[in-house]
Formats: sequence, C-alpha cells, structure tokens
Amino acid sequence: MSLPASLRQHLRLPVLASPMFIVSGAELVIEQCKAGVIGSFPSLNARPQEELDKWLTRIETELAQYAKAHPDRKVAPFAVNLIVNRANKRLEHDTEVVLAHKVPIVITSLSAPTEIVPRVHAYGGLVFHDVVKVRHAEKALEAGVDGLIAVCSGAGGHAGTLNPFALVNEIRRIHQGPLVLSGAITNGSAILAAEAMGCDLAYIGTRFIATRESAAKPGYKQMIVDSKSGDIVYTPLFSGVHGSYLAGSIRNAGLDPNNLPINETAGQYRSRDERARTWTDIWGAGQGVGDIDDVPSVAELVDRMETEYREARRKLTEGAAV
Repeated sequence: MSLPASLRQHLRLPVLASPMFIVSGAELVIEQCKAGVIGSFPSLNARPQEELDKWLTRIETELAQYAKAHPDRKVAPFAVNLIVNRANKRLEHDTEVVLAHKVPIVITSLSAPTEIVPRVHAYGGLVFHDVVKVRHAEKALEAGVDGLIAVCSGAGGHAGTLNPFALVNEIRRIHQGPLVLSGAITNGSAILAAEAMGCDLAYIGTRFIATRESAAKPGYKQMIVDSKSGDIVYTPLFSGVHGSYLAGSIRNAGLDPNNLPINETAGQYRSRDERARTWTDIWGAGQGVGDIDDVPSVAELVDRMETEYREARRKLTEGAAV
C-alpha cells in the first residue's frame, strides 16, 4: 500500500470519512477519529466563518485529551475540505485558518489546488484531491497533491459517472501514491474490496449520515434508512454541478424528481449564498442507502465495520487456501 506509515499506524480501519454538506460537524469528526477512522468536514459547514477556528480548536483539544487518556487506542488524524473555486467567497479566509492550525490532511475539491499544496506541505500536511475523471487527476498531480480520491458512480454529493474499476485502473497508470475510493461503500467487506482493487482507503459518506453524532436532521437520517438505490437522483439542478440526491427530499420541496426543470447554470458551481434557501432541504446521498437500516453511534458503526472487515478477510484467506 502507498499510504504513509505515519498515517497508516493511526488507523483502525483504512477509512476516510467524507466531508458532507450540513452533516459533518465537530462532534461527528471527533467521534470518527476516536473510533480510529479519519474524520473530515467541509470548512463551509462552520458558519459564520469565525466558527471554523473554534471547531478546529475543539477537535484538536478533545482528540489530544482522548489520546492521552487512552494510550492503547488508535486515534486517527482529521481532515478539512476546501472548495477551490471562485464561487467560494471564503476560500482565502478558510485556507489561512486551516494553515494556522496545521490541519493534518486537507481535502480539496473542484479546481486543482496549485497554490494550496506548497503551503500545506510546508508544515508537513497532506493534500488529497477529489476527482471524477482522469483529466482531473492529471491536473491535481501537476499541482503536487499527495493523494487522489476517485469519486465514482454511485457516490453521494458531487459524484462522477465512471465505474470504479475503470477509474481506479486508469488512475493507477499515472499515480502510485495514496488513492482513496468513493462510491456506495457502506460495510467492512466493501472496505476490503476497495483495498483489493489497489486503493489505500475507502471514502465513506452516506453511511455516516445515519449516525447519532451526525448533524443531519432526524428526517434526513430516517430517509436514509427508508431509501433504496433507486431513490437516488443524479442532477446538476441544485448546485450547478451534477450531484446525487434523495428523491424523497426533492418531493418534499415540491418538485417531481422524475421531471426536474432544466438547470440553465449547469456546469457553473454556485456558492451557498447564491442558492435558494429551499436547497438546504435537498438532501444528498449515495446509492449505498439500500444497505443502511439503522442509526447507530459512530463507535458502534466502526465496531461493526471492523468485524465485517475481518470476517471478509478470513473468508478470502480460507478460500485461497482451498
């Protein structure tokens, strides 16, 4: 595996929890890291912008205290997601705060983080970049990123359309460093499958929406539990970039998910301030919703995933010995 040993040794499972709009907050990140998986959140979730410094201080303090009190447990590092786009009016401010706190891992999205990478590397941090196409991966590597996140078909949020086998294999032709896989990963056997494909980490989002510590509304969590893969709608209507959303939330907003209006700004990412307030109730999710039946704590969920992961490895090992 190509993951740095300094990072791998702090992980209980090879998992990077994805940063999710209106879902990932300080509490969720802290519990993810305490459970031994990398927690993350979009900087834009901390509102107003002055809250970002407070969130980071809380995360750093509570994780340090927990690690000191539990020296026998693996406490994972955390990550912050920065949207690298002109529509993000907070990019400069949030970048400065992230750099001041020396955030261990910075996840960048949309445009190549050419100016951010050297500044994060200056204090020893890592930069991972979301990609949905090989062309995006090439640009990110030119910018000097450490790792790539392959956001494949079936993922929540601003997902791509490529099959994971196709995108991972093509990326591995040009990149031998850290690679993270996203797309309907909800259990331990899927985490192992991501590793078997040659990836270092599984990027898990939707499964963490339906946890007690997530900031999602109760109705959002219940809709995750009640939905199936066929309830995911892929459209550029709500942000200007294609994304995956729960059909039920679209209906609740008074729209027909099977007959959505044409989005005249498709391909033009819009900041939150430019979106109608209604869109805060349009809920994102990936196709893995059909495998989610409950709302456990993060600790319970990671325990379950570890059991599933180890069992899947055992079965494969036994099968190989036959």
